[in-house]
Amino acid sequence: MAYNNEFKENQISDLDIAIIGMSGRFPKASNLDKFWQNLKDGLEAISFFSDQELESIGVDKTTLNDPNYVKAKAVLEDIELFDAGFFDYSPKTAEIIDPQHRLFLETAWEALESAGYDSKTYQGRIGVYGSASISSYFLFNLFSNPELIKLVGLDQIRHNNRTDNLTTRVAYKLDLKGSAITIQTGCSSSLVAVHLACQSLIDRESDLVLAGGVSITNLKKTGYAYQEGGILSPDGHCRAFDAKAQGTVGGDGVGIVILKRLADAIADRDYIHAVIKGSAINNDGSAKVGYTAPSIDGQAKVIAEALAISRIEPDMVSYIETHGTGTVLGDPIEIAALTKSFRARTQKKNFCAIGSVKTNIGHLDTASGVAGLIKTVLALKHKQIPPSLHFQEPSPQIDFANSPFYVNDKLSEWKSNGHPRRAGVSSFGIGGTNAHVILEEALVMEQGGAKGQGRKHHLLVVSAKTESALEAATANLANHFKQHPNLNLADVAYTLGVGRRAFDYRRMVVCQDIDDAIKVLETKDTQRVFTHYQKPGESEVVFMFPGQGSQYVDMGRELYQTEPIFREQVDDCCEQLKPILGLDLRTILYPSQEQTQWATELLTQTHITQAALFAIEYALAQLWLSRGVYPSAMIGHSIGEYVAACLAGVFSLADALMLVATRGQLMQQLPLGAMLAVALPEKKVTQMLGDQLSLAAINAPERCVVSGPTAEIEDLQNRLTEQGIDCRFLHTSHAFHSQMMDFIIEPFTKLFAKINLNYPKIPFLSNVTGTWITPEEATDNNYWAKHLRSSVRFADGITELCKQPNRIFLEVGSGRTLSTLTKQQAQGHLALCSIRHLHDQQSDVAFLLNTLGHLWLSGIQVDWSGFYANQKCHRLALPTYPFERQKYWVESSKDNDFNPLNEKDTHNNQKLDNEKVSSRKNHLGDKSQHLLVQSPQNNILNLSNKNEKRDNPAIKIIDRQISIMFQQLELLEKDM
Repeated sequence: MAYNNEFKENQISDLDIAIIGMSGRFPKASNLDKFWQNLKDGLEAISFFSDQELESIGVDKTTLNDPNYVKAKAVLEDIELFDAGFFDYSPKTAEIIDPQHRLFLETAWEALESAGYDSKTYQGRIGVYGSASISSYFLFNLFSNPELIKLVGLDQIRHNNRTDNLTTRVAYKLDLKGSAITIQTGCSSSLVAVHLACQSLIDRESDLVLAGGVSITNLKKTGYAYQEGGILSPDGHCRAFDAKAQGTVGGDGVGIVILKRLADAIADRDYIHAVIKGSAINNDGSAKVGYTAPSIDGQAKVIAEALAISRIEPDMVSYIETHGTGTVLGDPIEIAALTKSFRARTQKKNFCAIGSVKTNIGHLDTASGVAGLIKTVLALKHKQIPPSLHFQEPSPQIDFANSPFYVNDKLSEWKSNGHPRRAGVSSFGIGGTNAHVILEEALVMEQGGAKGQGRKHHLLVVSAKTESALEAATANLANHFKQHPNLNLADVAYTLGVGRRAFDYRRMVVCQDIDDAIKVLETKDTQRVFTHYQKPGESEVVFMFPGQGSQYVDMGRELYQTEPIFREQVDDCCEQLKPILGLDLRTILYPSQEQTQWATELLTQTHITQAALFAIEYALAQLWLSRGVYPSAMIGHSIGEYVAACLAGVFSLADALMLVATRGQLMQQLPLGAMLAVALPEKKVTQMLGDQLSLAAINAPERCVVSGPTAEIEDLQNRLTEQGIDCRFLHTSHAFHSQMMDFIIEPFTKLFAKINLNYPKIPFLSNVTGTWITPEEATDNNYWAKHLRSSVRFADGITELCKQPNRIFLEVGSGRTLSTLTKQQAQGHLALCSIRHLHDQQSDVAFLLNTLGHLWLSGIQVDWSGFYANQKCHRLALPTYPFERQKYWVESSKDNDFNPLNEKDTHNNQKLDNEKVSSRKNHLGDKSQHLLVQSPQNNILNLSNKNEKRDNPAIKIIDRQISIMFQQLELLEKDM
């Protein structure tokens, strides 16, 4: 990814943090695409309920008829659902986990996948910073259920619902090794989490960080009690900065962003959504009217500090996503603070748009900050500013005309005005912890397009934990391709490889372009789309190196043209062989069209054939190793055993090339001979040999090769044909592994005096014995002399290898000779080829990719980074895992005092004023405001005055709750 220098003042700073992934669920938006569409369309995602709906869930008529009961909430759908199986939770455990934790965990997985990273394979440290609201589920559905506590135990319930455990649960389940810290600063928590995550990256504590928040306080689709002067709106609408603003609406949601140092993100070619140029947090301290009151100075200072850190002038910021709760006191204070911070550096008026996502989705408590951040990032990406809803006339307490700001009340084009688009995001918490983040659009070159896709064919891999999830993932990917037809397929393949964890249900397909991918994924063409369920367990690969007879001109030509590692290895071998062979082997392997006939004839000559086979097989082996495909064992056929020995470290490459080339030259000097493949078992073939013929190879239980003088071989062929026994001549010039080789054993043995032989580091099978070669045999000169003459006991070697059931046989050479032989006796084992057969007219690259895909299907861990090392691929935001969510929910008891539906005697007594100073002192001795969090826990979080009458129903509830909690604590202490 090249960083665009379109704007001269744009420079990469050590403090710059890239947002490389995002995920979230909000009211009426199950994903960020829907969230942006709703924002752009100006949709108010507040749900308004009918009396019938509320009655059906237990709201009594007295409450429904109360004029102060507002029948609205910003509802997050399906909070009771969770994919327990995906995260290896039992149904019973899933039921007692706070839905906030469950939702945050799923969203964390989605966010990492959206960034194109798998936490298991990522080499750096991944941290997580998050926040959650107090657990309504714990208070109303679990803690008030004595039978459940008795059955499960309070300790289990407590650990699965403690807010402290929000991020550590994610770290455990996703195997994150960086910091895992839960932030609790009220409404500003999730934006404070983003700030601290940035600091973790800047301080090099982490290399990748998840940051965000979740809030689920509304367990039922219920309304709320309006309190005059409180934070909540009397009609279910949030009118931020408007003259009719009277409050906000409660809502639920979750959002997580993935952060990384910008320089690293560019180097790693990540998909960059936006850049955090700077952030700051502070606290108001006591210089304000009360604990819950906002402070102009505190907010102004945090904004000014964030601007200073980012080195951005206020007049370069063209949008502010405000805290914007739509309250009579809060909105004027926020604009006053913004104006104060901007006026320190500019006197310009009305150049900066403002908006509030709370007008769309309500106040999401601890998740409100990250919701505003994600909204702003989406706006930067799309270069549009969504409308802030319900703004008709400015609040009379806000002097917009003389401020730098104006309310953006319609969808607007976000103009750059000659410098990068920049925005600020504010979030202010009850208690005075303020956070502000400065964002800048990602000035990167456009990713996508069909050009520059590297390879002509691409391997797409998809996996899931269940068969149905695999089908959903496949369909989602095909639909994504339809919606984004200009995607670069190389980037897609790369992201699916490096950025997704491999599960047991797997699917692969090799495609040429997006249209091709859509077609095969939708039709699931069984000739091209391969699906496999890989049982848990380690699979192993056996490298098989074929011998003479499998060669052909242009074997692997396309690999030589497109795969740098293969080309480098072939070139190296050919260069080292030049002085020995007296020619450049590449002119024979890959001749011009005019020289094809000449090369074909020369390639049948033994001294050329053996050197060519070694070079190709060795280069292929190195190519497989670079893909992370490592052999647990190897077997070679005749000359192929030299490749195995070289890879195992018995010979150096230089020595192996010298031995193979000289071996071929010595053989070339011998009289011509012939070899005959016979479809009979070893015992019967031996009986037919006579004095002149030799048993050259036992390739399968009923597949042998006889070697000897041509006349004797022809005579044997005639006799076998008369008996109706299948036999055929092999394309060889000499009678290998026969007594005709005896004349060269002595000069060949002398070559070993010049080289060092080492014990093998990778086990391989001996052609001579048909079992594992011993260190003594591998380093014995006489063994290799004997190897020249003895029968190739390939079938015995395969029998030995098949004793371990999880082995996959991979033919590392041209053609399919060894894989065909292996299939005859390795029932239940997969046998694959690396290079197509001579008569198989398809792309070498496509063929190799299909083999790689089948290895992956069978459980082999592919090194995708190594596979794409020579391609500059980018990570893309692709569809994430299709969770199969089911209901895991413990219902609250309708007759317990804590049920939020039983509010007919309590909601009229809840006189909790927020953003309004009480005229009486509270038990802390100051004039702090009361905190109103309009959610089910209103009933027990009433911060009452110590002199308030004890017959208040809300106070009775608090007393009972405290009594129960102390009883449980006493029990815990006794157990410790």
